Amino acid sequence: MRETRAVPRIWDTDWLVLRELSRLLAREAQEHVRPNSLMVDLGCGDMPYAELMRQMQIDYRGADIGDTAPLKIDAQGRTDLPDGAAAAVLSVQVLEHVRDLDAYCAEITRLLQDDGILLLSTHGTWLYHPHPEDYRRWTRTGLIADLAARGITVDQVHAIVGPLGTTTLIRLTGMAFFLRRLPIVGGAAASALAVIMNLRAMLEERITPPQFREDNACVFLVRARKQAA
Repeated sequence: MRETRAVPRIWDTDWLVLRELSRLLAREAQEHVRPNSLMVDLGCGDMPYAELMRQMQIDYRGADIGDTAPLKIDAQGRTDLPDGAAAAVLSVQVLEHVRDLDAYCAEITRLLQDDGILLLSTHGTWLYHPHPEDYRRWTRTGLIADLAARGITVDQVHAIVGPLGTTTLIRLTGMAFFLRRLPIVGGAAASALAVIMNLRAMLEERITPPQFREDNACVFLVRARKQAA
């Protein structure tokens, strides 16, 4: 899963979302993160975007709970890095799983330099997916407001996959889950279905009016900064 998140395959059920997310993360990082500067991936999991960032000579370091990440997040939601250590903070599909938004956003603003940037993605619309917990979905305006209330100003919002494509991908996810439980042919059948449904969702994206997509996305990716003191 680590490899396919950054470089998804068309037979993956979330290919359409992940390929655009990876493309936008690469573009935003290339345009707004200085080479050799520190980026902290806050809630990094298995660090699927580490290689992508390191290819741009970014000093990428993953942080998470437990002992598997290079940087440990403690019970209070903090790392042991000093204040203002990071030129960039990365948060990819983490926010919906965070119980305490105040603590999480406080660590983002603590870590960021005054001119640092935050690249954060989270769901607008998607299935319940506890890993291990799942708390929220956002509208565009709700996400901007919730971050602003916690000291973070959003400069840019990217909408990834609109409502027509999202509906198709949700159906695909459900059907593929069922197919993979079938013996022998289940995996191949699920992959074949994924190709068909991903292509359908791609077509639906092309016919979706941009404003409809902007306000009703499956995933929102924001570029943001901490508010001036």
